[in-house]
Amino acid sequence: MTDEQTDILSEDIWERWRCEVDKGQGKERIDKYLAEHMTNTSRNRIQTAADAGNVWVNGNPVASNYRVKPGDIIQVLLDHEPHDYTITPENIPIEVVYEDEDVLVVNKPAGLVVHPGHGNYEHTLLNALAYYFQGRIDMNDPSIGLVHRIDKDTSGLLLIAKTPEAKAALAKQFFDHTTERTYNALVWGTFKEESGTIEGALARDNRDRTIYRVWDIEECPQAKEAVTHWRVLERFPYVTLVECRLETGRTHQIRVHMKHIGHPLFADEKYGGCEILKGLRTQKYRQYIENCFALCPRQVLHARTLGFTHPRTGERMFFDSRWPDDMTNLINKWRAYETNTLG
Repeated sequence: MTDEQTDILSEDIWERWRCEVDKGQGKERIDKYLAEHMTNTSRNRIQTAADAGNVWVNGNPVASNYRVKPGDIIQVLLDHEPHDYTITPENIPIEVVYEDEDVLVVNKPAGLVVHPGHGNYEHTLLNALAYYFQGRIDMNDPSIGLVHRIDKDTSGLLLIAKTPEAKAALAKQFFDHTTERTYNALVWGTFKEESGTIEGALARDNRDRTIYRVWDIEECPQAKEAVTHWRVLERFPYVTLVECRLETGRTHQIRVHMKHIGHPLFADEKYGGCEILKGLRTQKYRQYIENCFALCPRQVLHARTLGFTHPRTGERMFFDSRWPDDMTNLINKWRAYETNTLG
């Protein structure tokens, strides 16, 4: 499978929809109302979402027989339609960070695709989870499983729901942006400021459909709002280690936003980070950067922390994961550079 095919799989796993009921609207079952107002969505699919607790009116879950009234704020979260493949168990090691009867938190290595898709039906995290859960949970059940995703070549924390109730509750937290997620990234260039916020709606690039770009919403109405907060963690010559906190969770969000402000992720081939963008013109420096790319041959991005409210107990939970070896070795190499600057 190509990197382009893999990254396409990183699309949000939820379809999100929100509306306010018009003043002149008569009382009508919400499943019928939504089927009439949402494009390419069946009444059956809406009823399934309501049964899973993923249809809300004024912030509260409702059944499919709820009758809408003027002024109601409706929010809907739909799983993407299932594909025509079966997730088969594969004995792929996974690092379990936390598990109870409701949720599982894993630390995904770089290079592991999260979800099977076209041209890539095996060797994914879901295949590994199917093996891990054998006899306990069926990973082909769409009412459980992944609540969010990260790219193939991004490492770090992922949250999995083990029950339909947990998935509905966690999905609502992601929908309402009440989860906490921070990433560590090494980016090209230096910053004048210590922190900042990037706001820019994202959609596919019309010249290359495998990547995303920031759009003016008037130019591209289908672009999705995206907000990334960043702060400097450590400064090196020519590159900077930053923490990025996601307010939204769009495909390639950090990679696109950082490129947009002139700081592509180090070694990010798809977004221009695999070229020498800052530094010296010497052969020795070029060789140094090539050695850095060899140490960590993927975008230097790690999903470091994850915070959420436990779907059953209501306890606030927080997890922190270490950098993988490739990222640790690279950062240490840049730390050594400061005291042994190349000519």
